[in-house]
Amino acid sequence: MSALDDLPNLPAPAPPPLSQLLEAELAQLTPVSTRRPVRQLALLVAISLIYGVGVLAWLTLRRDLHELPMGWLVSAGLAWLLGFVVPVYLATVPRAGAVMPRWKLAGASAIIGALGFIALGLALHPSAPTSAPPLGWEHFMNGRGCLEFGLATALVPVVVGAIFLRGALPVGSRPIAAALGAGGGSLGGLMLHLHCPITDGLHVGVMHGGVVVVAALLAAALVPRATDVR
Repeated sequence: MSALDDLPNLPAPAPPPLSQLLEAELAQLTPVSTRRPVRQLALLVAISLIYGVGVLAWLTLRRDLHELPMGWLVSAGLAWLLGFVVPVYLATVPRAGAVMPRWKLAGASAIIGALGFIALGLALHPSAPTSAPPLGWEHFMNGRGCLEFGLATALVPVVVGAIFLRGALPVGSRPIAAALGAGGGSLGGLMLHLHCPITDGLHVGVMHGGVVVVAALLAAALVPRATDVR
């Protein structure tokens, strides 16, 4: 019988002792609480809506609100609200049994929302006697304040989402960041829907819908720096 045949019967060698430095590091380890996606989603939505209502209260409701078709006012408002909730949900809540959020669906929802709200504004923009006159191409940039206020409204959902997802995205951080931006931009669009009395399609489509596009692009460029695993 060779020495190799005796190897399985030999006792395993004793592991080397841990160094004092490693033992000190292990002694300092503390339990890490796991992420609670549904709770974080509820907090994100609640904080964002409260902030959005505050911005709207500061800017005041549109003066033609009571003259506009109620069906359009409600259905378009619900579309903006869904445009906020759906991307944020996909960006923060994973499937049952999964750890990572649904970054592919989140990225797709950002693209669909960005294109959809531009098309919605260009196609549907009813007006009333007290609505603001159309700006037209010559005064188009005079309406850039809506883009600025919409982006200011989108800021809170994006920041809160980035804080909740910090260190939780080994992959897919840019699509998820874009979804957070698109969701925040849709919240800004909802605020503008209830505030801005300008009803020409060019303004509503490009400025209001553009809030979703710009917020998604800015979030995709900046948020991964905060959420990527280091």
